[in-house]
Amino acid sequence: MRGWIRDIIAAVVIAAVILQFIMPTIVRESSMQPTLYANNYIILSKQSYKLWGEPERGDIIVFHTQLKTEEGDEKLLIKRIIGLPGDTISIVDGDVYRNDELLQEDYIFEDYTAGFVEDFTVPEGQVFVMGDNRRVSLDSRAEEVGCVDIDQIVGKAVVRLYPFNEVTLL
Repeated sequence: MRGWIRDIIAAVVIAAVILQFIMPTIVRESSMQPTLYANNYIILSKQSYKLWGEPERGDIIVFHTQLKTEEGDEKLLIKRIIGLPGDTISIVDGDVYRNDELLQEDYIFEDYTAGFVEDFTVPEGQVFVMGDNRRVSLDSRAEEVGCVDIDQIVGKAVVRLYPFNEVTLL
């Protein structure tokens, strides 16, 4: 009996340590299509920006928001980093520009980005994010989301585990 208790305690301790570094997450909405679909199972690296460097353009992140779910819980969002602190973002005629250069975004759902942003400079300590499915994405273009404080980032998406035939690094 002592062996079983020891094994259970060891398993709980190991699981707790692992969960300090990764977080399993299920994608709930369609704002990241075609990269991620609803019900995709992904793994987040919770320590990416604390231990191994700063956020980078193109990273897919999960972050805290002031938004609430239907149940009244805090809503987490998953989006792609488009701009880093100091970058200037413009959205004109459906095209996205970063520092006056047109972005080549082969990952987006459609070849058009709704909205108008003119020469917006990303504040220090924040990132500008957008979903890959721009028509339905609630992201930095929207006042209720805005730029994301780097300390509000839960983690960086590193791998899709489900569906099994689409396992891939992100």
